[in-house]
Amino acid sequence: MNRERIILHVDMDAFYAAIEVRENPELAGKPLVIGHRGRRGVVSTCSYEARKFGVRSAMPSVTAERLCPQAIWLPGRMQLYADVSRAIRSIFDGFTPDVEPLSIDEAFLDLGGIVPDLEAGRQTARVLKQCIRDEQLLTASVGVAANKFLAKIASDLEKPDGLVVIAPGDVPQMLWPLPIERLWGVGPKTAARLHKRGFHTVGDMANLPESLLRATLGAGEAEQLRALAHGEDTRPVETQREAKSLSEERTYTNDLTDPEAIDRALLQRAEGVCQELRRQKLLARTVHLKVRSGDFTTWTRAATLPSPTDLAEVVVNTARELLSQRIDLAGRGVRLLGVGVSGFVAAGAGQASLFTDEAHERARRVAMAADSIRERLGPDAVVRARLLRPAQEQSADDAPPEASSLPSVD
Repeated sequence: MNRERIILHVDMDAFYAAIEVRENPELAGKPLVIGHRGRRGVVSTCSYEARKFGVRSAMPSVTAERLCPQAIWLPGRMQLYADVSRAIRSIFDGFTPDVEPLSIDEAFLDLGGIVPDLEAGRQTARVLKQCIRDEQLLTASVGVAANKFLAKIASDLEKPDGLVVIAPGDVPQMLWPLPIERLWGVGPKTAARLHKRGFHTVGDMANLPESLLRATLGAGEAEQLRALAHGEDTRPVETQREAKSLSEERTYTNDLTDPEAIDRALLQRAEGVCQELRRQKLLARTVHLKVRSGDFTTWTRAATLPSPTDLAEVVVNTARELLSQRIDLAGRGVRLLGVGVSGFVAAGAGQASLFTDEAHERARRVAMAADSIRERLGPDAVVRARLLRPAQEQSADDAPPEASSLPSVD
């Protein structure tokens, strides 16, 4: 017997900003932007008070400053946000084992077999929201539906602190008036083609003759979007979603031109990535390097290691080789720099061949000890001496050297 699908989409409200307000209640009710100011900064998220002025996630900071000059800006604290995200995930796990995390601030939960119908799903969602409020002093918006697509749509309809159920019979009333851009897979180019033919809402798509839709989009895309427009989505909640890569990248307010500053930036990125590898008890086989110059020329390079690693020393040395041997900056400065890893194996699988010499053994003991101290005392408790930026390198303007460091959230 097929069980009825009851899917929740949980989306934390203005996640980074809400945490900062929780930590400092004096910020409550004020327009707050998380991100870095300046010509290369990007808004990671903002409070709903700032959104009233038109500020939104992923917006250039200069635009946000123009729209809301009175906003309070904070650079963000990724470690704190990650810790809160893990605590919220623990709350989810108390409701169902079937959780599919989508990002740091949202997830799908499958309640099929746990609750009998959508109304019971609504009641469970209400309890879940209250648990998050009680334990983390934060609000979440939750959508409840029989599939992932409708649950995702529902969670966005009454933000913040919303709780919306979309039953199959509600699709014409609740889904069809929405713009076609709300359909997964409708980007700017597809939307432009549909707008040109006079179709603007999901309802237009649902009621469009299939032959015309195929002629406009092609058979495969037409079939997928038509199903979504009718509220149909058969994809399961994937509880075993595993990251295929880890990376850190930064955009700099002022182009990095000093080789020493570039090298320290490489080390910083490698250090952050390898800390996350060790936290997840993973080793990586491949190192990736991304470099963008001031004229927006972009390079991506990768190299496979002889043995998988979780050590910053190994990753940064490989990144240095990629930069020196496979990228020609030709005197241009570095606008963006990223280091990533992929090809994961569980820690312990293959370590014997990697750490056969005392230098590797010692480096890993030091790294594990530093991780332990950071876990107890905070992310800045242990910092490599080489990463302490000399005073003479401080930026002359008020903007920080790293203009963008957090992923955007809504």
